[in-house]
Amino acid sequence: MTETSLMEKELATLIVEVLNLEDVEASEIEPEEPLFGEGLGLDSIDALELALALSKTYGVEVKAEDEATREVFRDLRSLARFVEEERTSG
Repeated sequence: MTETSLMEKELATLIVEVLNLEDVEASEIEPEEPLFGEGLGLDSIDALELALALSKTYGVEVKAEDEATREVFRDLRSLARFVEEERTSG
């Protein structure tokens, strides 16, 4: 089990709430567990909803056409890193 940062905990809670994941507790989402496919099982619609929530909550924009977007949504840790970097650079 990997140590979870405060931002990762916040994002895990956001994911569970925004996507209405009834069978998942935020504390169960491991920082390096894939968010899509075999991991948490999110899909492209979930990615759109999550991107909108990130924009509203943290003021960061995830661009669908950006090649780095797949890496941003790889896991909770990379998503947290992206949000923190965007907030400090913006």
